Amino acid sequence: MNRPRPRAPIVLALPALLAVAFLLLPLAGILARTSWSELGGHLTSEPTTQALTLSLIVSGWALVLSLALGVPLAWLLARVDFPGKVFVRSLVLLPMVLPPTVGGVALLLGFGRRGLLGPWLEDWFGITLPFHTSGAVLAATFVAMPFLVISLEGALGGLRPRYEETAASLGASPVRVFFTVTLPMVAPGLAAGAALTWARALGEFGATITFAGNLPGTTQTLPLQVYLLLQDDPEAATSVSLLLLVIAMAVLLALRGRWTGTPQARTRRREAVDEGPGTAVAPEDAPEAVREDWPLHAEVTGFDELTLDAEAGTTIAVVGPNGAGKTTLLRALLGLTPRASARLLLGGADVSALPAHRRGVAWVPQDGALFPHLSTLANTAYGLRAKGVPRAEARRSAREWLDRLGVGHLASRKPAQVSGGQAQRVALARALAARPRLLLLDEPLAALDQTTRSQVRHTLRRHLDGFGGVCLIVTHDPVEAVALADRVLVLEDGRALQDAPPAEVTRHPRSPWVARMLGRNAWTGTTTADGLEPAGGGRLVVADPLPAGTPALAVIAPEAVSVHREKPGGSPRNVWPGTVREITAGGSRLRVLVGSEHAPDLVAEITPQAAAELSLADGVAVWTSVKATEVTLVAL
Repeated sequence: MNRPRPRAPIVLALPALLAVAFLLLPLAGILARTSWSELGGHLTSEPTTQALTLSLIVSGWALVLSLALGVPLAWLLARVDFPGKVFVRSLVLLPMVLPPTVGGVALLLGFGRRGLLGPWLEDWFGITLPFHTSGAVLAATFVAMPFLVISLEGALGGLRPRYEETAASLGASPVRVFFTVTLPMVAPGLAAGAALTWARALGEFGATITFAGNLPGTTQTLPLQVYLLLQDDPEAATSVSLLLLVIAMAVLLALRGRWTGTPQARTRRREAVDEGPGTAVAPEDAPEAVREDWPLHAEVTGFDELTLDAEAGTTIAVVGPNGAGKTTLLRALLGLTPRASARLLLGGADVSALPAHRRGVAWVPQDGALFPHLSTLANTAYGLRAKGVPRAEARRSAREWLDRLGVGHLASRKPAQVSGGQAQRVALARALAARPRLLLLDEPLAALDQTTRSQVRHTLRRHLDGFGGVCLIVTHDPVEAVALADRVLVLEDGRALQDAPPAEVTRHPRSPWVARMLGRNAWTGTTTADGLEPAGGGRLVVADPLPAGTPALAVIAPEAVSVHREKPGGSPRNVWPGTVREITAGGSRLRVLVGSEHAPDLVAEITPQAAAELSLADGVAVWTSVKATEVTLVAL
C-alpha cells in the first residue's frame, strides 16, 4: 500500500519554485539563444578545438595533481587530530569562497617571477609558471582540489575505523590498509570528488586569466575563449557555452547527488541467504602448523586497571555489564584506544611499543567487519597476504579454514551476499587463519542461531585446544563462558572482580550481574548475625552466615524459590508477600518475577502445571519462600 506523499506548505513551496526558476532561467536562455544550425561549425572551428584540447590537458593534469596531493590531505583531516586542524580545513575551503581573480593574484604573488617562490623556481630549475601551460594547470588545481578533499573527507568520515583497525590486527601495515581497505571502501567518494574536481578545473576562468594569461594554444582554455568570443561572435560564444553546460550537467547527473561520497552501496543491509549445506569440519581433518607457545602477561592501566597472566593455550572469557571495560580491554591489548594502555608480553617478548599490525594480535569485532569489496576467500586470506605469504598458499590455507567453519561453499561470495551468521563464521576463519599469538574475540557467536552456534562453538573449542597463544572472548552467554573458557574474568568499572575457573564462578559469583547472567537471583547487602540485610530492604536468613557487617552477595537459584497463594508454614525461614509482575517461558519451565515491598524482586522457576494450579497471572497476589539452606553468601 502506497503512503500518501506529504504536501508542501504554500509558504515553503512558492519560494522553492521561485528558486528553481531563478536557477533554470539562465540555462534556458542559453538553449533559446543557441544557433542550432551553426552549432557544428562553431564547435569544430580551429580556435575552439584548440582551446578544447588545451582545456582537457589542463584539467587532466589538475586532476592528477589534486589526487596526488588531495587524497593524503583528506585522509589526514579525516583520521588524524593535530594542532591547527581547523585552520588547515579552512585553508582547503578558502579557494571555494575566494573570488577567482583574487586567487589568481595570490598565485601570482606566490609563484610569479616577483613572488615568494617564483624567483627560486626560475633560478634553480629554470621554471617560469606565469603565462605558461603549467601556470594554467596550477591555477586550475588551486581552485578545483578543494572539491576532491571535501568529498573524500566526507567519505572517510562515514567509514567506520573498525575496518581499518581489523585489517591492522591481521598484520597489515598502515600503507597496506590504506590501499587495500580504505581506498576501495571509499571509492564512490573518491570517484565523485575526482569528477567534480575535473569539471571545476575544466571550467576555471578567473584565476587562470589573472595568473597564466590568455595566450592562444598556451593558456587560452575553453572558458577564456568564451570570454573573447562574446566580444566578436556572440553566437559562437553561446555554442561553446552550451558545450561546457552539457559537460557540467553530465558530470552532475552521473554523480546523481552523491557528491559527498558516502559509499551507500557498501553499507547496505546484508542479504539473508540460506545457510547452505556446509558443516563445520574438525581441525584434525586438515594439516596444522607446528604449535608455538605464546604465554601472556599484560598490565593494563587507564580506564581499565588489571593484570593478566595466562599460560599458552588458555582461553579466558571476559564478562561484565555494559560499560565494564570489556571492549576497552581488548582495544588496549591491540594498542587502539587512548582510554587505556597495556604493557603486553607475548611469549616473553615485550610488544607494548609495537603498532597494532606488528603485535601478532588478531581481533574479531562484534560485527565481524568483513571488507565488503573482497570475497569471503580474499577476506580470509587477507592476514596471510599482509604477512607476505604467497597468494596461492594464502588462498589454500584460507579455503581450509572456511571449510572447517562450514562456509567453504561461500568462498566466492561478497559479504553483502551472506547472512549475518555466515559472515561471523568467515570473520572467525579470517582471524584464525592469520596465525596470531593472541586472539581477541568480541562476542564472536552472537549473530549465530542456536544450532550453528553449538557447531561453531565445538569447532572453536577444538582449535583453541591446540592454539599456542591465549584467547580472550568477550561474551554475555554463560554457555559460551563455560564451554569455551578455562577461566572467567569478571569486570566492573574497569576492575577485575573475579578471575577463576567457570565452575567456581558459577558456584560463587562475586558480581550481581554475573549471578543474573547465570540465571540466579542476586541480592547485595550487609551481613547480620543470622543472614543478610539486602540493600533493597527486608531480611534474609541463611544457614551459613558470614561475620556481621560484611558487604556480601546473596545468591538464590530460581528453582529454590517456592510460590504459594497462601502464606506457607513449616520449615522455610524466609517468607515474603508479593505480586506477580511478569511470567516468561524458559525452556520447559516458567520464570515468574515477583515484586514485594518487604524484599527485593525475586525470580522463581516453576512448571507450567504448577502455574496453572496456582492460577498465576500478572498482578496476582502470592507468597514466596526460600529455605535458609538454599542461600549462598559470597563476601564482596
